Amino acid sequence: MAVLKAETIIEAKKLYYSYPGEGEASSPALHGVDLKVDQGEYLALLGANGSGKTTLLKLLNALLRPSQGEVLVKGISTVEAQQLELVRQTCGMIFQNPDNQIVATTVEEDIAFGLENLALPSKEIRRRVDAVAARLGLTHLLQHPPHLLSGGEKQRTAIAGILAMQPACILMDEPTAMLDPSGRFEVLKTVRDLNKAESLSVIHVTHNPAEAMEADRIVILERGRIVADGKPKEILTDLEFLHKLGLQGTVAAELAYLLRREGLILPAAIMRNRELVESLCLSEQIS
Repeated sequence: MAVLKAETIIEAKKLYYSYPGEGEASSPALHGVDLKVDQGEYLALLGANGSGKTTLLKLLNALLRPSQGEVLVKGISTVEAQQLELVRQTCGMIFQNPDNQIVATTVEEDIAFGLENLALPSKEIRRRVDAVAARLGLTHLLQHPPHLLSGGEKQRTAIAGILAMQPACILMDEPTAMLDPSGRFEVLKTVRDLNKAESLSVIHVTHNPAEAMEADRIVILERGRIVADGKPKEILTDLEFLHKLGLQGTVAAELAYLLRREGLILPAAIMRNRELVESLCLSEQIS
């Protein structure tokens, strides 16, 4: 049986970007980036501060326009001014601080805000608001003022406002950076469930290897260039490489790395806590 090829939702081709005012001698924020993201793919974007992660995300959403090269969103170039609304509907953006994204006085009004700007019929707005609120566990909070919500609830409200627009892809710029562990789990589970259940593409900028571990694929940027692109197990267990870039592996990978340096024989590809515990138990039985 033939396997259907996944649709490419986003494609960046030879992408360069330099911020206005930078001198000719300075390096571009992005330098010749080529990237494809398929429908339903969950991509984690890693890199040290200043590596170009947020710049790339803004270019994919047409908040910035390329200095050279192009970005295609479902085949539409982001430099086509008349198509910007469609591009941004296709790729919704979730920012680090939900307070910068929430604009209304109730959760219900905030979810409906983008839909009202599209001038959708009131019945359709009502249907979408109710559906997305139920999907994200916000129904009981619809009449609440957003400023009284927890960090996780605020971020879910921001996500709901984007999902109501029915995007094909969500771009997330460190969406859990300001959340406590409970809020972080809440938001990441919501997004991952949507990715799996609805084939929603996700591009997730993060510094946290435990978050990147849950992606289908990891891309690492350094000084505006892609320097790694592969499966989480492949990327997050290559600690020598990560350390050279100023990055860390997962807690389990880092601990296994230190134990190996002390002479303990452990598998090279330990990434998760359970894998480390099982390997340590097996090592104890052998000894």
